[in-house]
Amino acid sequence: MGNLMKDYDVWFKDEDLAYEEEILRNPYSVKHWLRYVEHKSGSPSEQNLVYERALKELPGSYKLWHAYVKSRLDQVKGLCPLDLVFEDTNNMFERALVTMHKMPRIWIEYCKFLVSQGKVTRTRKTFDRALRALPVTQHTRLWPLYLEFVRKHGVAETAVRVYRRYLQASSVSCFMAPEDAEDYIDFLISIDWLEEAAQRLASVVNDERFVSKHGKSNHQLWNELCELISQNPDKITTLDVDGIIRGGLRRYTDQLGHLWNSLADYYIRSGLFERARDIYEEAIKTVTTVRDFSQVFDAYAQFEELALSKRMDEAAKKAEPSQEDDADIDLRMARFEALMDRRPLLLNSVLLRQNPHNVHEWLKRVALLEDKPTEVIETFMDAVQTVDPKQAVGKVQNLWIEFAKFYEKHEQLEDARVVFEKAVLVPFVKVEDLANVWCEFAEMEIRHENYQAALRLMQRATTPPSRKTAYYDERETVQNRVYKSLRVWSLYADLEESFGTFKTCKSCYDRILDLRIATPQIVINYAMFLEENNYFEEAFKAYEKGVALFRWPHVYDIWNTYLTKFHRRYGGTKLERARDLFEQCLDGCPAKFAKELYLLYAKLEENYGLARHAMAVYERAEKAVAEEQRFEMYNIHIQKAAEIYGVTKTREIYEASIEALPDAQAREMCLRFADMERKLGEIDRARAIYAHCSQMCDPRITSEFWTTWKEFEMKHGNEDTMREMLRIRRSVQATYNTQVNMMSAQMLASSGTGDARTVSDLAPGATADGMRLLEARAAEKSSSLPPSSSTLQLHAKGGVGQPQTATGESKILFVRGGTDTRDDEVAKGSRVQNPDEIDIDMDEGDDDDEEEGGGEGDEDDGGGEGEGDEVEKTKKNNAKKEIGLEKRAVPSEVFGGLAPNDDEA
Repeated sequence: MGNLMKDYDVWFKDEDLAYEEEILRNPYSVKHWLRYVEHKSGSPSEQNLVYERALKELPGSYKLWHAYVKSRLDQVKGLCPLDLVFEDTNNMFERALVTMHKMPRIWIEYCKFLVSQGKVTRTRKTFDRALRALPVTQHTRLWPLYLEFVRKHGVAETAVRVYRRYLQASSVSCFMAPEDAEDYIDFLISIDWLEEAAQRLASVVNDERFVSKHGKSNHQLWNELCELISQNPDKITTLDVDGIIRGGLRRYTDQLGHLWNSLADYYIRSGLFERARDIYEEAIKTVTTVRDFSQVFDAYAQFEELALSKRMDEAAKKAEPSQEDDADIDLRMARFEALMDRRPLLLNSVLLRQNPHNVHEWLKRVALLEDKPTEVIETFMDAVQTVDPKQAVGKVQNLWIEFAKFYEKHEQLEDARVVFEKAVLVPFVKVEDLANVWCEFAEMEIRHENYQAALRLMQRATTPPSRKTAYYDERETVQNRVYKSLRVWSLYADLEESFGTFKTCKSCYDRILDLRIATPQIVINYAMFLEENNYFEEAFKAYEKGVALFRWPHVYDIWNTYLTKFHRRYGGTKLERARDLFEQCLDGCPAKFAKELYLLYAKLEENYGLARHAMAVYERAEKAVAEEQRFEMYNIHIQKAAEIYGVTKTREIYEASIEALPDAQAREMCLRFADMERKLGEIDRARAIYAHCSQMCDPRITSEFWTTWKEFEMKHGNEDTMREMLRIRRSVQATYNTQVNMMSAQMLASSGTGDARTVSDLAPGATADGMRLLEARAAEKSSSLPPSSSTLQLHAKGGVGQPQTATGESKILFVRGGTDTRDDEVAKGSRVQNPDEIDIDMDEGDDDDEEEGGGEGDEDDGGGEGEGDEVEKTKKNNAKKEIGLEKRAVPSEVFGGLAPNDDEA
């Protein structure tokens, strides 16, 4: 200090005079001293001198000391630590700490400065002085520096002692973090102090309040501890490794495999191989998950394999292996093979420990032990005693049944009966489970030809309890409800039918019906049993009971069998009764099942009744059957009508089918109808049918129809009829193409506008151009044209209804060879003049009509004969002679059942 003052006299300059005067006037002002220091910033030595003078006047100023410390540290940056300047700086820190010993920043800067100089002992002592000088609340600022220092520069023992002090202070201070114990454990492991590391880790694991700063769970810490102590048994001697790992096994049951392997690994590294083998055996017999079992078993197999291979290598190194070596190798080999053979059974044990009520695993275990009868019986005994029916996975009754079958397989029937007797007393969850046991019991007796014993078992099973119980009342035991089991009764009925008397079998079936548990098949079986014993009326009564028990659709099989048997039995002798049965059956019959019943009804009428009754049945069937079956029903009706009455009678059926069926099927009917008329020579009728069918045939889709019509006109028509066919085709095509335009025209008409327009005309702002208006008017004219040849009426007792047209009109009358009387003028204008047409009066004799197959006679549009009848007849006869009409024989199918024989023909 004296030297500095002497130097000051030398360094004093004129520009410092102002600052000196301020200092003289205010020697205790920190602000003035700092201004003076800032003025001397260009000269570090002069600045230090000013700091020293200021601190002499104000030794308790933290602001001055902190600025001085910072200035001195900046001055020594980049210099060699051996320089004397560092020692002066250290002395400055020591003088500062005389008054600033409660200031942690001064201590921190001093300790960091000492660490940078590499003075380990002096630094350690300075850290200790700082910890003693500062309050406990400020220690958290020093300990990280201190711990980092001892880790890098201190010896192992010194670092351990410092860490111990830190952890001890942390345990009693709420201002420190005890979680730093993990860092201490890592440090101990890094310096190979495993004994203390294991102890510290064990204390951390046992501390429930400990929270890992690295986010590790308590289970992860357990695994680290187990791995540490198991892999270093020679370095960790003070801990009870077995107790620690077993404690983890009790606490962490979801990760048992790793812990068991750690314990076994500890004994393997300790050289206790037999003890390790015992640990593995204990593990695979106690784990409850497949994952843990797989981990333990794989480690166990690897241990045995390594032990075997090592022993074989040792024996191979010897020149002549001894007998003991060979025996030891054989023993180890047998032990390894036995372990691999036991794997399925051990895995099954794991699954059973996981769920002891798993029936499938018990049966699988029995299959694994099939060559060991004693163990199989023990397994069955354990299974039936362990499995709870209410918690079982699978069918519990299968355990009892397989147990009994095992005894039966070994010809121990008495033991099998004992098992079954115990099984029927088990409180099963469902009635069907107990019924299954009873049935298996009886079937065992049947297999050994003890039929009476089987009957007695079924009688026991079907005996009702002393009080009335409901089948679905779960409050009652299954033993009290099994008497209503359908499976038991079905087997009982089969046994009675096979080995009982007629009376007992009938009584069995009657009880089934009385209990109202019968199925349609049981009713049919009962009736067939009575029929086989020639009790036909009793069989029919059984059918009646079955019909009363069930509703549609379940009653269908009963009705079908009943009606078939009745028809076959009585034929036409009890026709009225059969009709009543059919009517009763068809009343409320769903359309899905009506077809077969109606066909059976019609067959009855055909064979034993009247033909018109059969036709009436077919007509009813056409309306009663399902929609997808109507086409087939119409075909059957047409075929039967042709067989009975002749093909002319089928016209009415064709007409009705065309009206009732969808378009696709109606088209096919029209083609068949027209083909029939063509074969009969009724060309005009066929043409009218084609015209009628054309209204439902879009030329773009149904090209086959138009091809057929074209071929027809080429064979039987002329140029005019062909032209008419083409005109109809264009009209139909225009109708299908302009449906949208027609709808828009109707919308415009309903809104009061007169012009027909297309959809585009309806758009906002659309202008009606001339071409579009002309097209709309042309469409109107084409739709208002008079009926073409499709308006010809087929004269068959009232005619066929008109096909649906584009204008929505529904009935068009067909007139053969004439025009519509409602609008003669329009008809005359639209009728096509055929120069080759033969004018044959419809009022000619019935003989000509019958030859043409025209029915009972056609009505004349003119309203009867006039005065010139004779002249007209003469003209017609002359025309016939000129043309040379050929007389052809009428096919026999026309007359059906009324066709004359060959002599009459």
